[in-house]
Amino acid sequence: MADVHTDAESRTAAPRRHAAWLVCGRRSKWLVLLLWLVILVGAAPLAQKLTDAQDNDAQSWLPGSAESTQVLDLSGDFRPETLPAIVVYAREGGLTAADRSRIAEDVGELKQLRDHGLRGTEAAGPVFDKKVRPSAAQVSVPVTMDAKGWERIGPAVDSVRDRTGTSADGLQIHVTGPAGTSADFSEAFEGIDSTLLLSALGIVIVILLFTYRSPTLLLVPVVSVVAALFAAQALIYLLARHADLTVNGQSAGILTVLVFGAGTDYALLLVARYREELRRHADRHEAMAMALHRAGPAVLASGATVVLSMLVLLTADMNSTRGLGPVAALGVAIALLAMLTLFPALLVIFGRWIFWPVIPHEGSAEPTERGVWARAGRGIARRPRLVWGVTAVALAALSLGLLQLRAEGVSNADSFTDKPDSIVGQEVSATYFPAGTGDPLVIVANQAQGEQVGRAVAATEGVVRRSVGVPPGTAPEHDGRVLFEATSTAPSDSQAARDTVQRVRDAVAAVPDADAKVGGGSATLLDMDRATAHDNKLVIPLVLVVVLLILGLLLRALVAPLLLIGTVVLSFAAALGVSALAFRHLFDYAGESTDFPLFVFVFLVALGIDYNIFLTTRIREEAGRQGTRPGVVTGLAATGAVITSAGLVLAGTFAALATLPMVAFAELGFAVGLGVLLDTFIVRSVLVTALFLDVGPRVWWPHALAREPGGAPSEGRSAEGAPSEAAASSADPPAEDSP
Repeated sequence: MADVHTDAESRTAAPRRHAAWLVCGRRSKWLVLLLWLVILVGAAPLAQKLTDAQDNDAQSWLPGSAESTQVLDLSGDFRPETLPAIVVYAREGGLTAADRSRIAEDVGELKQLRDHGLRGTEAAGPVFDKKVRPSAAQVSVPVTMDAKGWERIGPAVDSVRDRTGTSADGLQIHVTGPAGTSADFSEAFEGIDSTLLLSALGIVIVILLFTYRSPTLLLVPVVSVVAALFAAQALIYLLARHADLTVNGQSAGILTVLVFGAGTDYALLLVARYREELRRHADRHEAMAMALHRAGPAVLASGATVVLSMLVLLTADMNSTRGLGPVAALGVAIALLAMLTLFPALLVIFGRWIFWPVIPHEGSAEPTERGVWARAGRGIARRPRLVWGVTAVALAALSLGLLQLRAEGVSNADSFTDKPDSIVGQEVSATYFPAGTGDPLVIVANQAQGEQVGRAVAATEGVVRRSVGVPPGTAPEHDGRVLFEATSTAPSDSQAARDTVQRVRDAVAAVPDADAKVGGGSATLLDMDRATAHDNKLVIPLVLVVVLLILGLLLRALVAPLLLIGTVVLSFAAALGVSALAFRHLFDYAGESTDFPLFVFVFLVALGIDYNIFLTTRIREEAGRQGTRPGVVTGLAATGAVITSAGLVLAGTFAALATLPMVAFAELGFAVGLGVLLDTFIVRSVLVTALFLDVGPRVWWPHALAREPGGAPSEGRSAEGAPSEAAASSADPPAEDSP
């Protein structure tokens, strides 16, 4: 039978020509260390510049074909691209004479602002509300959005706030509008790399200390994963500067989490197998070579799954989603490289003492019958069909929480975990002025039909009729086209404003030969929603196909990959259902972004399938020696502890996203972390194990292993897969329950 190993020597000696010796040989390990030191010397300074290479403007998020993106490009012909900072003054009961005097004085000072791209001379206002005794006033100060616009939007708004001061003596003063909100978003992203790095590092150290119970051993994976992160950040910085790779705050933050989570997972698997081999070999170099020989294919398959799944994002319409693909793929690929080269080289260099205080020596016992996962496997083996049936029903019930999911986008006010000044100002402004003030619709049309288009816009439901006109500082005509603006009656980031955009687009499209296009902030949000909806329908099936193909090639089977894909999809639905319930009734979040299901799916499937790969490759290895059903129990006992530890690390690193004051990141971290825990403790350990036990050898169809005669255990094994006392010394015992 193919792949059946009967020679005990084949399990205790790695081929001398195996690639593992290039990493862990007596001399080559030092060469590997030297190469990585050279890489880090060059990478460290470049990694620190990644934040400077981020592109967070609208074009980096939206597809170029979106109508709002086209309007943004066209409007540059009429005026410099600007983002208005809106200063709001308000007093309940009416503005006093002193208030009016202060506002006039502030306007005079605002008109003098020139720093950070501020165009103070074009400041407009004050505009008072329509009451007999006005209670509020607004002043608009534009900020030029050239190549450095997004880098200086925060300092520009800070400069405005310094001139106007803060609320005092009953007079409310806030800086809002697109510039104010963007500045607060920028502040939320400020230091994202260092915040996530420290948070993820702290979580990884705590979990590794608990897992290894060794203060020395945890240093090796931590050093290796930090080296991988620096190398990845440096390469991505170079590609962003010289190869037009788009990097924004979102992809940079997720890069840190992915490298830490995936890299530590691979380290845990290799350490567990290395420790097994140290109990069989006197020479640690031989032990590491054998560990890489046996565990390397599973690690490579896991890494390839994540990398290819991330590259599928290149098919997305959203520029931000498409840009995340290569950034995440490069990060995981470099983490994989570091964990298969630097990490094993360091382990061999340090020697056995790195495992202190529990040092594995050749011939030391490796008990399995007392292990938690061995007992769990034997328990599941008694009634596997009942176990997987009940588990599947329970997960399906949790999936019903999807009815509470509101992945329809969130407003600016609901995007922060706190309430920054711009959001307070937006609420105050909406009390006294049309809610869309400060972030108008922008319409570009042919000059000959301009008046007709303007009348169509003004007559559209949801548009402030008197607001339609050419804004100050705008050229009246360019290349036969005109530009004008209109204010929505609804807040620009609301669904009502998106609906208004669609009505306006329909109205101007009905004007013959106008070639009118509608953009602005609300239009941008609408186009983002539509692009994301398209991406959900395209990317999710493609990721499933990629994962299915990799599993098929790895396991050389069809039934097993299909079962694994089914369990992962069920796990995803359950995680999303529970998350939706938690967001509604525990955290009281208003909703989820439209790309939330897509990102959760991609990360859960790409990363969650790792644990199934770790488990099933070990089961397949054991099935070739002792039969499928005993091999399932042995495989679970061998990998249970290390996969549990890996799941805790990955869930913990994604939980680090909750340290950012952004609802979208908190929701993503919670959902992915929860999904990973479901995969680790329920799907992989219970559902997959029970399914494989129930299906038996047929799970490997059409491979030769499927023709196993009843899955009878081989000599020296009990029916449930545990090694008998007589064979314990010669058989390959699974890893001890604690990795």
